[in-house]
Parts: sequence; C-alpha cells; structure tokens
Amino acid sequence: MTFRIYTKTGDSGDTGLFGGQRVSKDDLRVEAYGTVDELNAQLGVARTLCTESDLDLSILDFQNDLFQLGADLATPISEKTERGKASVRRTSQDQILRLEKLIDGFEEELPPLTRFILPGGTPFSSSLHVCRVVCRRAERRCVSLMHSLAEEGGAKAHSESLIYLNRLSDLLFVLARVANRRAGVEDIPWESSPTSP
Repeated sequence: MTFRIYTKTGDSGDTGLFGGQRVSKDDLRVEAYGTVDELNAQLGVARTLCTESDLDLSILDFQNDLFQLGADLATPISEKTERGKASVRRTSQDQILRLEKLIDGFEEELPPLTRFILPGGTPFSSSLHVCRVVCRRAERRCVSLMHSLAEEGGAKAHSESLIYLNRLSDLLFVLARVANRRAGVEDIPWESSPTSP
C-alpha cells in the first residue's frame, strides 16, 4: 500500500503533534521544530559544498541528531506520551558532550580568535555561517517555547534540546573557520566604520 504525501488534515491551518494532539501551525512548538527542520535542510546544502570527509560525516551526524531533536520538540511531555502511546528518544547529555569534544578538537586546528570576523570566505564556509544563524534562530524559538511551557509547569521538558542547539551553533562557527583554514582562505576581520565628524 502506498501513502499519498498530502493528507488534507492540515488544510484548516492546524497540524498533529506526536501523541495525537492538534495545534495551530503557528504554535510555538511547531515554530521551534519547523526551524530545526530548516536548519537540517541548510546543513544538507552545506554538505553539497563539502570536500572534507571528516566534516561531511560530522554534518551528517548533526542532521540525524536534529531529526531526533525535531521529534523531541514535536512531542509534548504529557501523561499520554509517557504511557508510551507516542515514543521518541529525547535529546541527551551525551549528544551535547559529543559536540563539546568536537569543538575542542577542531579548535586545535585554528589560531586564536583575536577579532570579530565576518561570515564569508569559501562557499562551504559561508554556507556553514548560514547554518549557524539558522541554528541561533532555532535556539530562540526553543527559548520562546520553554517560556510558554514554564507557565504550564513544563519548563524543563526540552532543556537538553536547547543546550544542544547552543553548542551546535558554536560548533558551526568553528567549522566555518576550519573550512576556510583548510582551503587556505583567511577569515575576514570585521572593520569598524570610521566615525563621522
């Protein structure tokens, strides 16, 4: 049996969460996991520009993590989901620690950063900077969601997802620098504009 890509269930502007609850498509939860999905797509674009196998494999790992993280955000912590009627793996501390180890390892390739830098350099590095800012937006959406959940007593429901996105955005910044360095391209320093008289 084949399934159609369209279900028509969202034609009135709502969508289903894992566990069956229906919410508006502009709900904070949908906005959060939708932005994570956008980040995942941008990482897919970045991979098409990548020629370094270790970086490509790392990005693929992030994409898999983000698919899980999106499912985490799409699944409210509730009696219904805790009873197993909807089952997802939550973002874990181990995933966060893995990102921190990658940051430490890749930073060893780089000279210390003494100035602000502008996004740019190689196409791959520039693409990683785009991923970084989308990741920051996903993080902000998660903060909004958590503030909303705090009013319902569920503020810690997705705290690991928020931390993961924070670390990932830092790592994407480091990888953008690594991409330029490996290509023999210098980071672009920010030059402040001269003040007007």
